[in-house]
Amino acid sequence: MSANDPPKKPIKTRIISSTVIVPDIESSSLLFEKFYGKPLGSDKPRPGEVKTPLVLDPIETVYLESRGIIEVYLEDRKLRREDLIAWAREKIQRFDLLYPIYRSLRDMGLVVRPGLKFGGDFTVYRRGPGIDHSLFVVHSFPWPEARDPVELVKAGRLSHSVRKTFVLATVEPGGEPVFLMLKWYKP
Repeated sequence: MSANDPPKKPIKTRIISSTVIVPDIESSSLLFEKFYGKPLGSDKPRPGEVKTPLVLDPIETVYLESRGIIEVYLEDRKLRREDLIAWAREKIQRFDLLYPIYRSLRDMGLVVRPGLKFGGDFTVYRRGPGIDHSLFVVHSFPWPEARDPVELVKAGRLSHSVRKTFVLATVEPGGEPVFLMLKWYKP
């Protein structure tokens, strides 16, 4: 199953206490094999070892729903895409900036995970955590907001110290993400 090859029947998910849950264990396992979500109560699970429901973050939820992979229910009502996006905007302040960046990276076939541990918005893998090391730490900023050079140096040094390529990402007014990769240079 991939974004280009959705399951025959969308996986049913539920919003419970402002969290999206995949209650079916088999479906949770299928999604986690593609590095979506986090199994409940498990710190570092491996694909194929998922034995609990999966928790999806709002960005993953909108992405998977837009690809026909999941359906999202609130109580007994299936959410329309526009209602789901409104819900995600309530949960994530910078949703309109982060979602197009996430979508673009996932559509390129990359695995995108939260990047807080490395001081960014996302960490990006070629194949997935536990299989290979992340390639990039992505820092997102609104277009055309100016960036403080000191903040860029701090973020770049942190990325370099953990052996990740530092990527700045923004979304142009037309909605297209733009990526700028920066590498630490030593003369």
